[in-house]
Amino acid sequence: MTDPSPDEPGLSAERRAARERLAADRAGTRERIDALNREYEGIVEANALVAVDDEHDPEGSSTAFERAHVAALLAQAREHLADLDLALDRLERGGYGRCETCGEPIPPERLEVRPAATTCVRCAAIPRRR
Repeated sequence: MTDPSPDEPGLSAERRAARERLAADRAGTRERIDALNREYEGIVEANALVAVDDEHDPEGSSTAFERAHVAALLAQAREHLADLDLALDRLERGGYGRCETCGEPIPPERLEVRPAATTCVRCAAIPRRR
């Protein structure tokens, strides 16, 4: 998905502000993904230069941990990017800012902090069954 243009004519001030928040968060998340990709590639390249035996090399376990940690951060950032894309889609369809659980409006303060939020504070506090 390409970054949206917040300057489209016909958008209400509220929708324009939401779109700008989502676009800014999306751009920051893309930058974080790019940085994490570079960091991950650097770890892999550094390990390729030496024969690392994680089981017997004292540095091997910390390297494996570092690689796993960066991979987890990368997965989390990619998931956040997908959530932002879904939020942009909800904005376009007119469902942005409504709780997906109870249908009530999500407070603007929550959306300012968590632009991709899908639930109101009350519903977010309810433990989900898996």
